[in-house]
Amino acid sequence: MNVKTSVLEDLLQAQPHLRSQTYFKSSLIALSHAMEDQVLAGENSPLVIATFQKERFYRMEASRYKRIAQATQQVYVLAAPESDFTNQSGHYETIAFNSDEPLSQEWNLVVLSPNYGTCLVCQERDMPEGETRWLGQTSLEIDTARRFEGIWSFDHDLSRFVAAQLLNRILHYRPELADKVAQARRDYGIDDRPPEPQLPPAVEPLGMNPGPFAERLITYLQAGQYKLIKAYRSIAAQEEQERLVNSITTAIRQSLDPQEILKVAVRELGEALDVCRCLVYRCKESDATATIVHEYAAPGIQSLVGETWNLLDNPLFQEAIERQSGVFLEDTDNPQQTRMESLASLLERPTGRDWLAQQVQRWKIGAWLMMPILSRGKLLGILELHHCQGCAHHWSNDEVALVNTIAIQMGTGLIQAETYAHLEDLNQQLEALERTRSNLIAITGHELRTPLSTIQICLESLASEPDMPAELQKVMLNTALVDAERLRELVQDFLTLSRFESGRVEWNLEPLSLQECIDLAMSGVKARYGGESLPELVVDIPPDLPLVQADGEWLVQVLGKLLDNACKFTPSGGSITVRATPMGYRLLKVTVADTGRGIEPARVEDIFERFYQEEGALRRTTGGTGLGLAICRQAIQRWGGQVWAESEGKDRGSRFHFTIPRLDDEAPSGSTSDSTARVSAVPKRRRSR
Repeated sequence: MNVKTSVLEDLLQAQPHLRSQTYFKSSLIALSHAMEDQVLAGENSPLVIATFQKERFYRMEASRYKRIAQATQQVYVLAAPESDFTNQSGHYETIAFNSDEPLSQEWNLVVLSPNYGTCLVCQERDMPEGETRWLGQTSLEIDTARRFEGIWSFDHDLSRFVAAQLLNRILHYRPELADKVAQARRDYGIDDRPPEPQLPPAVEPLGMNPGPFAERLITYLQAGQYKLIKAYRSIAAQEEQERLVNSITTAIRQSLDPQEILKVAVRELGEALDVCRCLVYRCKESDATATIVHEYAAPGIQSLVGETWNLLDNPLFQEAIERQSGVFLEDTDNPQQTRMESLASLLERPTGRDWLAQQVQRWKIGAWLMMPILSRGKLLGILELHHCQGCAHHWSNDEVALVNTIAIQMGTGLIQAETYAHLEDLNQQLEALERTRSNLIAITGHELRTPLSTIQICLESLASEPDMPAELQKVMLNTALVDAERLRELVQDFLTLSRFESGRVEWNLEPLSLQECIDLAMSGVKARYGGESLPELVVDIPPDLPLVQADGEWLVQVLGKLLDNACKFTPSGGSITVRATPMGYRLLKVTVADTGRGIEPARVEDIFERFYQEEGALRRTTGGTGLGLAICRQAIQRWGGQVWAESEGKDRGSRFHFTIPRLDDEAPSGSTSDSTARVSAVPKRRRSR
């Protein structure tokens, strides 16, 4: 059966005027050794009773108790067994108690002789909240900073009372020692009667005076232990800061992803400082709002992710930008008590007061810290920490310094990530330029060499064969002219694309009839192909289609290039259809659909790149430079439209769409005829060339 009360509780109940004090383990070790040394140095064979919380603590003192047993026959040692500690009689009596009894949390030592007595009666207390984190859970059982509360006294009566309580526990565990215990009671005058209540020590000292030396020893030990704990706390805080900075730095080096950097930083910082909320958002000094994307929120705290944060009326944001450093409020209910006078003046203004009251009421923020994320004076974002539920918090210099260090690391990481992203973009552009260069060399080589060879052969034949029949001469001349036109169009496409990319194209926007532009483009395609067999050309345009706003010559060229492209890849038995439909209130969508060879779905975006050839530059079955669709995209984007293609795959046809601005229904009468007249002149110039 277990003993349910501690010796300290029994003593304080018997002597209610006694006041326990706090001792560190290091102090108790020094006191215990001093009391044991008194036994070793004396000659009066006192009673010695010691309790150890666990067997391993007893093992550290076992050799001392063998020496003590040589000086007296009445030595009792109590401990909770862990391996081979048992009830036995040897050099001294050992008593094993259960590890779940109060004795397992006590530190007791009694030295009692007929002439004097001294006792140490203490009980271990839980570590104050927060210290277990920096002491480490595995070291608590042997750390000198463990704390106890109890009584250390030289009072003879108190020592006899404590000895009686411990002897009763010894008999509880080892009743066979009854005779030896009875002899100890007789020899040292021990009975179970509580001592007579005494006056407090300030009025009448209890027992013999331990002397100035002992008092100074304890004071010195206690002060040293407090200094040691303070040093431990400082070292642990520095270690925590270094761990946090290293964690974020590692995340920066591993990912170079801005989102990952911000995510890791808020989580690590929020957990390290034990705040209710830690959030970060990207912004510039001129931004009026910012959207919160990354946040650490403690359990039960409302999340701000996705919220739009007002910066324009935010006095903390304004002060942080002005200072280029962190600003904070320790109690949002009393903002005028802030240590920052300039911030207090901002909060006195009506806009500042209203803004703060609104945020505090909505998000329950009790203390606020805002730290700008800077790089060479440029604002990259804001890091915020909140204590919520109306709880004020004193932001220490160490906390502000830590947040500032993290903000600097985040700024460095964001700049590195952006630099890396820009480098990736540049690499992709260089790769695209290299592909363009290769295609340019291959295509122009092929497109230039073939017509030049034909022209050369035709001219050499005409020059060397003066008697050539007139009909054959005519064929030779027509062939040379066709290839010369092919070379002219190649050069013209290069010059056109160059003008687009350099911004040297002049635009003449005017109201146009889309139907007439399509007809002109159709006529141009038929003229270019001459007597060749073309696919069926179909125009499906509503008669009430509104006018469009564009440059007439370029619109006809775009339609012509799309129709020409469709004719190249559609067999003579197929069809090409041109449709136009309204798209919203401002645009018309024009579609050129064919039933030809089609496009792989994964390549529908690539076909608009310069010099793109689906078959490869040197394996083509159709002519062309691969610049036609690139020119179309440039022209369409210049007038504010978009162009895209669709296809279900090979031999399933393709559809090319582009949008063009349309005029309002209130366009003035006569604009149609005027625009028609202007547009009609374009194909005439083309045909005259």
